[in-house]
Amino acid sequence: MPDWSITRLRGELCLTWYEGDIRRRYRLGTDDPKEASRRAPARYAELTRPKGSTVQDLWTAYCLDKEGRSVVTTMGFTWKALAPFFADKQGEAVTIAECRAYTAARRKAGKKDGSIHTELGHLRSVLVWAQKQRLITHAPHIERPAKPDPKEGYLTRPEVSALMEAANAPHVKLAIQLMLGTGARSAAALQLTWDRVDFARRMIQLRNPFDKAHRKGRATVPINDSLFTALQEAHKGSLTPYVIEWAGGSVKSIKKGIGTAGGKIGRDDVSPHMLRHSAAVWLAEDGHSMEEIAQFLGHSNTAMTYRVYARYSPNYLRRLSASLEV
Repeated sequence: MPDWSITRLRGELCLTWYEGDIRRRYRLGTDDPKEASRRAPARYAELTRPKGSTVQDLWTAYCLDKEGRSVVTTMGFTWKALAPFFADKQGEAVTIAECRAYTAARRKAGKKDGSIHTELGHLRSVLVWAQKQRLITHAPHIERPAKPDPKEGYLTRPEVSALMEAANAPHVKLAIQLMLGTGARSAAALQLTWDRVDFARRMIQLRNPFDKAHRKGRATVPINDSLFTALQEAHKGSLTPYVIEWAGGSVKSIKKGIGTAGGKIGRDDVSPHMLRHSAAVWLAEDGHSMEEIAQFLGHSNTAMTYRVYARYSPNYLRRLSASLEV
């Protein structure tokens, strides 16, 4: 459905839309309904086109345009860091020197290069979008720190067993099993509902088919024996539509629960994402192809799968090194 409608104002056809609780109307200059329908989309786009060109104006316009996508939620946090430096700056006027000053200030505040890379990356996305929308004539180059290499830490099978024993609540233990058994990201696991767990076919659909937002790495994967048993037990006592639940409600974050369990087994570095990484490492160690692993993890292409996980395969470059025997 469009965000506007065609109504009548004193007998004339007009374009009508709402800005918050305020109703806006614009005469279309015709009494022909077909002609009014033809004119309306372009007029609406022009009338609601963002007017400002500061970074704050462009940021707001971008978030409105991308409303409903997961990145907009993340950008609410990154904007808090970027705003003091760039909010009042004209979008076209952002300089490399200012990007470097921002990076230096964030490092001084104790932020890692990975976080800074993401923050400035969001700024770059907004400016590139603004250029495409003709809100600015050109998008300046945004210099940012190099993206850090993926973290190498992962858990062995005995460590995962110990982690589950150390989990202080049933929902934490089930979340560990679910993320490891499916390679799911934390958000995908916590948002999983029972209607996407197919016990008959023993499959889990991690992507919500009704969610039109772009979500990374959400595949449809089979359920192994241990996870199948755990899910059956959890389903018997479920009180909500969510697989991971606590006190009759959904769970927003599992980070603290997993971190506490990790501390008990001497792995203070444990995080929800490490479970996904560990699942991928185990698959590579068992000799599965990078193409299969990429499909299981929901990677859009195999390049990253090869770059991060190929080294864990027992056959990694073995034939090549054998050719160098003296």
